[in-house]
Amino acid sequence: MAVTWSRKAVRMAARLSADTLNSLRVGVVVLDPADQPVLANPTAVDLGLIRTSEGTRQVHPVLRTLAGQVRRTGVRREVELELPRQASGGASLPEPWGVRVTVTALTGDAYPTGHVAIEATDVTEAHRVARVRRDFVANVSHELKTPVGALALLAETLLEAADDPEASRRFAERIHHESQRLARLVKELLELSRLQGADPLPEPVPVSVDRIIAEVVDRARTGATAKGIELLVTGAPGLTVYGNEGQLVTAVANLVENAITYSPENTKVTIDATQAADQVHIAVIDHGIGIPAQDLDRIFERFYRTDQARSRETGGTGLGLAIVRHIAVNHGGRVTVESTVGVGSTFTLRLPARPPDAAPPLPPVIEIDTEGIDGEGIDAEAPRAV
Repeated sequence: MAVTWSRKAVRMAARLSADTLNSLRVGVVVLDPADQPVLANPTAVDLGLIRTSEGTRQVHPVLRTLAGQVRRTGVRREVELELPRQASGGASLPEPWGVRVTVTALTGDAYPTGHVAIEATDVTEAHRVARVRRDFVANVSHELKTPVGALALLAETLLEAADDPEASRRFAERIHHESQRLARLVKELLELSRLQGADPLPEPVPVSVDRIIAEVVDRARTGATAKGIELLVTGAPGLTVYGNEGQLVTAVANLVENAITYSPENTKVTIDATQAADQVHIAVIDHGIGIPAQDLDRIFERFYRTDQARSRETGGTGLGLAIVRHIAVNHGGRVTVESTVGVGSTFTLRLPARPPDAAPPLPPVIEIDTEGIDGEGIDAEAPRAV
């Protein structure tokens, strides 16, 4: 028995189909035999599958090539592409879209021969993670290669200079320096891996900020004294944060060590602790070389350095600030930086001043005047505003 549809029902079904298509989070495009889009939902446009040029909608050239292959072979194609991402003004953005595309030939009475359907899923985040992983492996390989190669070369030279005590001592000192750099790199890689792992964080406990700063100053005193740098502690005493004391000491110590490393001799590095609302701010202030404005957004990336040559000279690994950022985030806080080239930098660790599940403090009790209007007293049994 054939089902008869009224015109109203047909229009309603078409409208529902269009609404459904437009609400999908996957991009859908249908191309005619001339590769002109006859249907495209908003997601397809957002993902860069469809571009408008001189008032004409065109599909991306790579998709036209895939569509032609599917028409010739009749075999569905599934590939992953990176398509340029455009801003609202038409300019290309640095990070492309990562898109998983499925191209299928349409059959049946609804579509004439040669029509092709394209389905696209956004996999940009997966591409970004893969890219970060590749970069990380490449950077680790490079960073390990430098001290390991130096150690091998120095050891070989030391053997050849066995009859020259002065040269032997000089090469031994270089071996010691490179081995320390290698040990620090391995230690920080393990620390960063642990911070980024899936293991749950220890239960947050109250930690004295005074104790954190005292431990950091004790660690940094030798390096500061060697450069004639004065370590100052300012701010409010007796503050408390919640988290893991060892990790918090590591975060503040990394900031202070960086400040000492990139400050000239006979200057000051200040550690300032204050409380603002439900946060405690631990700021490390130096009068060093400063950071260029274009680098401020990237200095917390792993292995990113504003001055490669200076970092090699100081033995930096490029992981210290990345560790600080992960510790701050893991504690429900964040780290910020303000810097001016030639003037100095201020790194501020912003941490919660109460346990994660603690209720916000109650507002203070508000006492009202017990004298009523026109001098009439208020009944002592009447409710009072609090």
